[in-house]
Amino acid sequence: MRTYSELFAVTEFRNLFVANCVGIAAHTTSALALGSLTYAVTGSALLTALSMFGAPLASVLGSLTLLSAADSLPPRRALTLAALVGLAGAVLQAVPGLPLPVRFAVILLVAYVGSVTGGARWALINDILPADAYVLGRSTMNVSVGVMQIAGFGAGGLLLVWLSPYQVFLVAAALRALAMAVTWLGLRERPARAGERTSTARTMRINRELWADPGRRSLYLNLWLPNGLVVGCEALFLPYAGDRAGFLFAAGALGMLAGDVLVGRFLPAAARQRYVLPLRLLLPVPYLVFLIRPELPLAMLLALIASVGFAVSLPLQERLIACSPPQTRGQVLGLQQNGMLAGQAVFAALAGTVADLLPTHRAVAVMAGLSLVTTLLLTRGLRRTAPVPVGCNRSAPADVRSA
Repeated sequence: MRTYSELFAVTEFRNLFVANCVGIAAHTTSALALGSLTYAVTGSALLTALSMFGAPLASVLGSLTLLSAADSLPPRRALTLAALVGLAGAVLQAVPGLPLPVRFAVILLVAYVGSVTGGARWALINDILPADAYVLGRSTMNVSVGVMQIAGFGAGGLLLVWLSPYQVFLVAAALRALAMAVTWLGLRERPARAGERTSTARTMRINRELWADPGRRSLYLNLWLPNGLVVGCEALFLPYAGDRAGFLFAAGALGMLAGDVLVGRFLPAAARQRYVLPLRLLLPVPYLVFLIRPELPLAMLLALIASVGFAVSLPLQERLIACSPPQTRGQVLGLQQNGMLAGQAVFAALAGTVADLLPTHRAVAVMAGLSLVTTLLLTRGLRRTAPVPVGCNRSAPADVRSA
């Protein structure tokens, strides 16, 4: 399966894609409404940023507690549960006069449930599509995320011109309801991948088993650290370019979309593995040029080129799936996603700290240098041309082998 027409001919994938797009539009629209409401009430830029972008920190808690739900629950039920909680959260946010601490608690709860069930979505791609089509399917989902974030923020901004934030929350609730309906009606019922019940103890046992394997540990580190440090570079776009920072963000988004399309659609499996090292280096190297404080056009070009390198996550995830037992793939991919989001938040904070000590353009170069050094240090742990890294244990963790 190499074309988008073949991909979208698969009815279940098409439904999963639509539900994901609608859910992202609902999330971004409600995030903008909450940010607008928070700033109007508090006047705090910090609280506004946390209200819009701080929710992924809940993924850390999800990874340490009930992440095994991604495999212990049937996939359709897990994703429908997440959509239902998102719907309830949007309805609660639409209540006027709700205290801000309660609003923050609601977004954290929604993010927490999403973090423990999100791995089921990515593992389901592997179940729905042929074995060689995961990268094309995942890259297509990645493209949809970027496009729908842009559309969601744009639509949310327009809606806030005519509607109050509370009314925009109701629009988001309607979108959440649509996503839930498409998920429940558009996916067929599948059994849970693992027979053991969801529990914190099971989650931690599998996490330890996954982390103990040198091949998977290397893949996780390569998926979390270099790109997280580069996100730290992006976190400094606003102080670097001021009111023109939107051009840098747009250039970065375009680069990410281009990378996902090129790697996911046009590179065959063998070529994807050959390009792992070049793509890993492409992420940090362009940002080193910020040391000379480039003007906006050159800075945009550098951000665009560097962001193509984010597509390296596709062949690395392909390796991760290949060396993971089927009954834990939901948790495997959920841990990868949650670790990535948490790392991006942490490194964005680190970048801000560095920028308080150094000029912004130098802080960008410092974060890029750290990413490059990290990339080189982690290279030894990868076997660049092997679909499955040497030392990667494909067997199931001990607690799920009998599942």
